[in-house]
Amino acid sequence: MISTFNNILQFLINTIGGLFLMAVLLRLLLQRVRADFYNPLCQAIVKITNPLLVPLRRIIPGLWGWDMASLVLAFLVQLVMLLLLAVLLGFPINGFIVIVTILRLITLTLNIYFFAILLRALSSWLNPNPYNPGIILLIQLTEPVLGYARRYIPNIASLDFSPLVVLIIIQILLMLIRQIA
Repeated sequence: MISTFNNILQFLINTIGGLFLMAVLLRLLLQRVRADFYNPLCQAIVKITNPLLVPLRRIIPGLWGWDMASLVLAFLVQLVMLLLLAVLLGFPINGFIVIVTILRLITLTLNIYFFAILLRALSSWLNPNPYNPGIILLIQLTEPVLGYARRYIPNIASLDFSPLVVLIIIQILLMLIRQIA
């Protein structure tokens, strides 16, 4: 009975905490790429993250164009999730939890970009409505990365291989992070 209860708590911590953490990271990334915050999906992310982010912004200012309050909130959410899971599973809590928190945030950010680029590439084959808010958001989020890659990767027979190269680089970075962790 206790292990079932622990499993349910682990599931809830990972699911609810993970979804909120993803919303905070998406807000940070979308602000960084100057996405259109009139987009309904962006509005949903803002409404989800505002209750914890607005008070933090009063204390933590932005720095070099980065919303440091969102970054700190993402760090704190990931740290609290790891602490709760460590207590729940009976693992000792030590200084390495900070390193694991940072590595998990980097991993989640890379995964966000991996799936955003993959969805953008797949959607280009399906030719969806170009005014779809999700497609617009994917383009705004991924274009800075893909545009940078296009500068170095030429089109071959009018095919853009930059998404493939960026996806390969992201997977290599994820493998390196898994080696460290």
